[in-house]
Amino acid sequence: MKKTFKLEHPKIKVPRVVDSVKHDIRKYLKKERKRPLPAGAKYWGFDCKFGQSEETAVEVHLSTLTKNIDDLVANNILTIYVEITAKPIEAAENPSAQEG
Repeated sequence: MKKTFKLEHPKIKVPRVVDSVKHDIRKYLKKERKRPLPAGAKYWGFDCKFGQSEETAVEVHLSTLTKNIDDLVANNILTIYVEITAKPIEAAENPSAQEG
């Protein structure tokens, strides 16, 4: 998901548009987590980039994404760029199980 969200709307207030953006992000994550995992993968992980534009986007952790959106809105920034890439995470092998 690579998307630039505009938080200005002639009829809808900014807090409702922000809620809509967060809903879109959660809906995308839910859809990606339902995809079948490749062989050897344990779960889906996500790489996230966030910023005012694609050029200024920085890597952030998924759990801080909504907080970062709130921070930009608090600073009256009305354009948000979000990039989320799903990646399969493989199960880590337990080294103590192999010793014995």
